[in-house]
Parts: sequence; C-alpha cells; structure tokens
Amino acid sequence: MPENKKIEILAPCGSPDALCAAVRQGADAVYIGLQKFSARAYADNFGGDELINSVRYCRLHGVKVHTAVNTLVSDDEIENALDAARKAYLAGVDAFIVQDWGLAALIKKVCPDAELHASTQMTVHTPEGARFLYNMGFDRVVLAREMSRDEIKQVVESVPVDTEVFVHGALCMCVSGQCYMSAMLGGRSGNRGRCAQPCRLPFYAEGGEKTLAHRTKRDNARRSAGGKDERHDLSLKDNSIINELGDLAAIGVTSAKIEGRMKRPEYVAAATAACRQAADLGKADDAALERLRAVFSRSGFTDGYYTAKRGSAMFGTRSKEDVTAATNKLLADIRNEYKDETQTNAAEIKLVLKADEPSKLTVVSRGESVTVTDNMPQQALKVALSAEKASSQLAKTGGTAFYAEKIVTEIGEGLTVPISQLNAMRRKAFDELTEKLGRPPVRDMISVEIPRPSPYRRKGELKIRAVFPDCDIPLSFKSCELLFVPLFSKTEDIGRLKNDGFNVGVKIPRVIFGREEDVKNALERVKAIGVSDVYCGNIGTAALAVRLGLNVHGGFSLNVFNTQSLAFIENMGLADTEVSIELTSRQINALGGSIKRGITGYGYLPLMITRNCPKRAAETNMPDRALCAACTGKGRITDRKGIDFTLMCDGICTELLNSEPLVLSDRLSEFGGADFITLSFTHESARDRERILELYRQRKKYGESLTRGLYFRGVE
Repeated sequence: MPENKKIEILAPCGSPDALCAAVRQGADAVYIGLQKFSARAYADNFGGDELINSVRYCRLHGVKVHTAVNTLVSDDEIENALDAARKAYLAGVDAFIVQDWGLAALIKKVCPDAELHASTQMTVHTPEGARFLYNMGFDRVVLAREMSRDEIKQVVESVPVDTEVFVHGALCMCVSGQCYMSAMLGGRSGNRGRCAQPCRLPFYAEGGEKTLAHRTKRDNARRSAGGKDERHDLSLKDNSIINELGDLAAIGVTSAKIEGRMKRPEYVAAATAACRQAADLGKADDAALERLRAVFSRSGFTDGYYTAKRGSAMFGTRSKEDVTAATNKLLADIRNEYKDETQTNAAEIKLVLKADEPSKLTVVSRGESVTVTDNMPQQALKVALSAEKASSQLAKTGGTAFYAEKIVTEIGEGLTVPISQLNAMRRKAFDELTEKLGRPPVRDMISVEIPRPSPYRRKGELKIRAVFPDCDIPLSFKSCELLFVPLFSKTEDIGRLKNDGFNVGVKIPRVIFGREEDVKNALERVKAIGVSDVYCGNIGTAALAVRLGLNVHGGFSLNVFNTQSLAFIENMGLADTEVSIELTSRQINALGGSIKRGITGYGYLPLMITRNCPKRAAETNMPDRALCAACTGKGRITDRKGIDFTLMCDGICTELLNSEPLVLSDRLSEFGGADFITLSFTHESARDRERILELYRQRKKYGESLTRGLYFRGVE
C-alpha cells in the first residue's frame, strides 16, 4: 500500500486559459492533450510553442503536467504518435496517460524519465489488472469510474502502484474503453477521442415483461397529465465525491482527478478551488459546491458508484435550469478569482551594498539561486538608504510567481542607490529566476526504430470459434476450433460438454467489479476438470488466467489496434487474440507480428457495458432491489428514431446490444490476415445458432437486415 500522504489535486486543461485557471486555483498537477492522439480531440489542446510555454508555466509553479496520448493508434499513425510524445517529453512533461498497449511500450522505451499512467480506458478495476501494469513498468493506474470505495481500497492495499480516482465530472454510461456506440452508430470512435455522445440523446428503456404493466400505467398517466414522453435513460448525472477526498487520502489514493478537458476555464477554476478546499480543510463548503453546480451539472450530482448505491437516483440530464444557472455574473466572479498571478514560490532576498563594489541582489527559491549586479552605490547627500526602505521595495513582487519570505540587507554606512535601480535589480532577478524554474530538465531520449510490419498471412483454412451465453450448444458445433461458455456456468454442464466431445473453454465476463476472487476460484474449478482454454476481454482477467497457467485467448475488448499491441499481448503470454472491432479489413490484413489473431465475425455487437442498468432509470417508481428481483435479465431500449436495442444483464452488469447483427458469412475471403473468426451468440435460439453456423461454413449470404460493422467503413 502506498504511503499515506496528501492527495494530489489533478485538474483538466483543454486550453491554455483553463491551465492558467487550474494553476492559480491550487492544482497540484494538470492533464492536457496534444493536438492529436488525445481522447478529447475536440478540445483546443496543446502543440508547438503553446505546449512549451504551458509546461514552463506549470514548472514555475511546481505543478506537474500529465499528457494524454490516450487514443488507439493504427500502424500508419504510431510513428507520428510516438513523435508527438517525444516532443512533449523534451518540453518537460512529467507523465504520459496512455491507452494503447503498443504505444505505451514504445513510450516507455523512448522516454525513460517520464512516468507512464494507465488510462481509465484500459478498464483497470481489479488488483490483478493493477498488479500486471505495475510489473510492466506503469507508475500509475487511473481506476475505472464505476468502482466503489471498498473496491478502490482493495486495489490500493494489494498493489504498490500510484492510483488515480475521478472525484468530479461527467460520467459515461458505459465503462470507459468498452464503448462502441458512437463508432458503430456514427463512425466516430470514443476510443480514438471523437465520441459524438449519442448516449446523451433521448433513449427509452423498458423494464422487461414482469414490469411492463407498471411501466405502461405510469407512462399513460404521464401522457394524460400532459407530461413529456422524452427520457434520457443512458444519461447519468455528473459524479462528485469532492468531500470524500480525506477518505480517499486515508485509503492511500494518490490523485484526485477532475474530469472536463472540454469544459470552460471557469468550470476548471471552480472545480479545482472546491477540491483544494476539501483537501486542505477537510471539506468544501456549501457555497463552493453550489457554485460548482451552477457552473455545470446534469440535474445535480451523484456519488452512487463510490457509495455503491447505484440506481435510478444516478440518472440525470442537462436541463434548462442547469444551463441558466451559469449566469454571466457568476462566470465573471470566478474569472476575477484567477485573473492575477498566484504567488506560490517562497523567496529569500539578500541585498548587499558596499562602497566601491557593484550593488548585488541575490534571490533564492526552491533551491535555485540568481544574483544580479548593478551600478555601485553612492554616498547619500542627505538620507542614506535604510533597511526598512530597501525591504519595502524588494517585497514588491506582485505580478510574479514569488513572494518574499525573508529579506536580508547589508548596507554600508551612508550608502544609497536610486529606488529605480533597486526596482530594476528586483525585476531582473525575478525574471531570471522565473526562466530558471520554468526551464525543462535535460533529458536523455533513446532512439527506437519502428520497422514497417510485414503483413501477416494465415496458414491453412480460416477457423471458426463461437461464444455462447449458456451451455445450450447444438451438436453441429463440435467441428468448431473452440467454443466458449460462461465461466460461472455449472461445473457439471461444462464437464458434460467436454465429455461429449466439444472443444469447450470458458469466457470470463468483460468486467468483474469486486469478483476477482470468485473468478479465480471458478478458473481453478474448471481447470480441475481439464478445461484449459479461457476467453478474456480485460487485461486484469487475462493476467490472472496466464498466472494460473491457462491457455488464454484475448477478446475484441482488449482493443488491440496495431502490430506493436499484438507484440505486447504475445509477450504477455496469450495464445492468440481477437483484434479491435474498430479496425477495417484493410488494416487487419496489413498487421504484422507472429501471434495468431482473429476477428469478431458474427453477433449483435455490444455497444455498451454498464454497471448501472438503464431499466433503473425507466422504473423510477419501483425500488431498485424490487426491479432487479422482478427482472428477466433481458429488456429493450429504444432511441429517438424508434430503433430497438436489446439489453442483457448478468446480475452485475448490463450490455446494450446493437439493433442488427454483424454478419460476414459472404465476405470471409476478404480477411486473409485472420486465423479465425468468432461467432458471438447472445439471445439467438438454438435453431438460429445452427443456421448461422451453416451460413458461415458455406459462406452464404444472410438474407436479412444486417450490419458489416466497421470493417469496410472505418472510424474517425
């Protein structure tokens, strides 16, 4: 467990103005994005002289700079992404926040003095995931926003790695790094920093068959009363646990992170000030929190994930009242708070005036020293310069980042200098000290060549694998290379399939909040009956399965996007992996490396996986426990165009599936760079499963409404 110390206040900066606001309101660190390869591509971001000057300003104030290079990058982009990281490194940034496995490994090699932070988009939410990244050289893990206090504490106590927790700002409905809704529906990938936020649009969730009568009665009553029928059942309120900073510090969390690189500077200022107050005084007062809500909120705030009180109270959207609360007067008042330079650096000043020697002024701050000299002092004609008068002038440090903590004067008897000379010496000394403290460190950079990958080509026939939501597998699937059933299926059912001649393995859920020990025990049980193949879609579960000596197969949700990432996964010990569903067929066929790879070839793709079920937003009049008890585990959500999407819940998390199935049965010849395809079944009947398999065996057309996913159109 890391040593308990004061928690870092980490502020978001999408522009130089926001950065200035954050520093002047007391941030210990800021995080910024570069012009490209940042998960907030639509923020102003930083580049060129702007980046250099911003880093200098932060260094002057002792504020660390974390740089987000946290998008997935293709083989065609990875050299440019690494070059952008090199420039930021030389500019003096302290850390890189990274999502892409391959890019992370390259940055670690090229920029040895910079810290490496695992982005929340890596979906790290277990001790095993944090431990693996720590062992791979990561200095910090940005934990998933959906974790409870106890789950955060478990990670901190288990792994000696710095941890970062979101304490204020927007909550995505989907677990970060696992959302494909914007990409699939609009061609703009959240994993590549271009999310269009379709989840904030109107969505209408049904509660399932057992709550249908209740829902219909309620909605009819609303309509008859003239109420609006528009709901936003994929929109959560903003997270805010600012007054839990003391608790987080006591747990051992390193950094309190504010979300909001797309927000205005006034928001950054208000959020930073509230966090600073909470960290220093034990809590933020009501005025600070109310001002923060006025600047930006979605029907108020929620602490539902941290307190493990998930449910309907967490849902909210941006109302007219929320918008109008940010009055011009409020914004002007906030701007007024940070308009002047903040004096964060204590300085010791010493003035020496001796006869027949140049006047000398020395200033020391944060271990750096500057000495300036000027004309020799003169014998005073009337009144000599007093220590009091000299100190009064030297203490005038307004407009700089310094304040005079101590002033010492040695003035020879009867000597004086013009006040203008004294002021000029003071200004010059502080200008030089400003330059010195803001100067980036001299750093070594290791040269790494990224060879152009030779396109991988499979040997032999394209293999077929399948993933099932249950153990109801038709006999025709015996010929498939591998079949995966849920890990938490009955052990006797898994054993029966194995004994019946099915090439069966188990699939671990993509996210396992609080269930790592259960997963470990279940893996040991299936291993004991001779099942050794495991399908893993999260780095933590993959690391656990590798450690247990199992044959691990990576899922699409590992977001493997380039050849370097394939090498990372291979070095980790995986047998093979599916690549990202956001790659095109051309990109897949151009990938290099030696590890076997595959694609998701069929299925109602999961657009989201969320820890708070959308049905809870719909059934606001029914207690959450009662809703879950009455639920069938399956439901429906409808968008503003009337398109239905299936919801499937395993009792822990809910997946939102695409409205149409991905079908590639007649286009498999276009994937020469894949060794296998995976048929991912969710709610299909046994008869439909057999029909789909036969289509893929014969490579025939589907004949119904379908999607080709992103394989032939790509994403921004």
